[in-house]
Amino acid sequence: MDLPSPRVPSLSVRTTRIDHISPLLDVVDRSSPLVFVRGGAGMAGIGEAVRLEFSGPSRMRDAAAAWRELAGRATVDDDVRVPGTGLIAFGSFAFDDESADTSVLIVPSIVIGRRDGVAWITRVDGAELPAGTPVGASVRLRLREGELSAAGYADAVARAVDAIGAGDVSKVVLARDLVGQLPPEADLRLVAATLLTAYPDCYAFAVDGLIGASPETLVRSERGEVSARVLAGSAARGVDAVSDERAAHALATSPKDLDEHAFALRSLLLSLGPHATDVVTGEQPFTLKLPNLWHLASDVRGRLTDGSSSLDLIDSLHPTAAVAGTPTREALALIRELEPFDRGRYAGPVGWVGADGDGEWAIALRCAQVSPEGEVRAFAGAGVVAESVPEREVAETTMKFQPVVQAFSQ
Repeated sequence: MDLPSPRVPSLSVRTTRIDHISPLLDVVDRSSPLVFVRGGAGMAGIGEAVRLEFSGPSRMRDAAAAWRELAGRATVDDDVRVPGTGLIAFGSFAFDDESADTSVLIVPSIVIGRRDGVAWITRVDGAELPAGTPVGASVRLRLREGELSAAGYADAVARAVDAIGAGDVSKVVLARDLVGQLPPEADLRLVAATLLTAYPDCYAFAVDGLIGASPETLVRSERGEVSARVLAGSAARGVDAVSDERAAHALATSPKDLDEHAFALRSLLLSLGPHATDVVTGEQPFTLKLPNLWHLASDVRGRLTDGSSSLDLIDSLHPTAAVAGTPTREALALIRELEPFDRGRYAGPVGWVGADGDGEWAIALRCAQVSPEGEVRAFAGAGVVAESVPEREVAETTMKFQPVVQAFSQ
């Protein structure tokens, strides 16, 4: 995509090592924090040096082209040279080609990061670090049913099972929503901090009002290597060690959940195949333990062969069967028929990209979108296959809402 030159400025970017980061969230924006962190490694952004917006079916391809142009015009002085240093952009993309929500790439004026024991600060055009302000008071928001109630969701699942029985699709992922209104004094850094603390093994993210904690890696590319983590199939944690072990075993041997997982894994492997070689994954999924759920998970690794950037890869991989269904086109049509809302950026790619195209992208799950007016909409979904029982899928979405519900009620 050819963009007018005023939209793609020539940036001067400098990254230097710093001794420590403390406290990280005090310097990010209280109403629209920029954060992407997992397991103590990641970045926080302050301000906006550049904001690029995209929409429609070509949104990720357009973003990849615009990013190549922007990176090509930038002057970068990077003394640290680890993933996330130098010029980077945080990004968040709409789930559906037909979504009214805008997809964005945001280059912060300042990035503070930490990885592998190294901490750094990146400044764009000499930006100065603002004075920090302590994270504010509790949000205390109660989320209520949105456009699709629990009863309505159960009905949608039943209709999806009928469509599967008729041979229209093999699997479809359906979501429902919760909504609420933030008070004007709300400090969204507290929501991000709660998710960071409670879900250290997930990607805690806050990008352009989209805040959540996702356990699923859509794709990561680094120096020619590519990796992903597929999650599909889930079960509630047990109340004690014995019941917890039984829950994990039941999930690992569940035909319904294994089928659901196989659809998602096959989807990713087929999409990744044209871009990579030596792609490997486990023979069987493993059980991944989160604070409130067990998931069936598969890690995938390979070597890039076509020079694709991480933005090119998310364009190829999204949407996976883990968030849409199989076959993709028919599943998306059924989602549009059964969900009475625009998903926005829920279940879309969220993450970051560097000047060389490498980056790390999660699927935006366990999340809520906060509008500039303080309207909050949270989403949770479940994979529906032939063996699905509507009441159980309602229960699964209720469990998946817990991270966001708890984070907004601190």
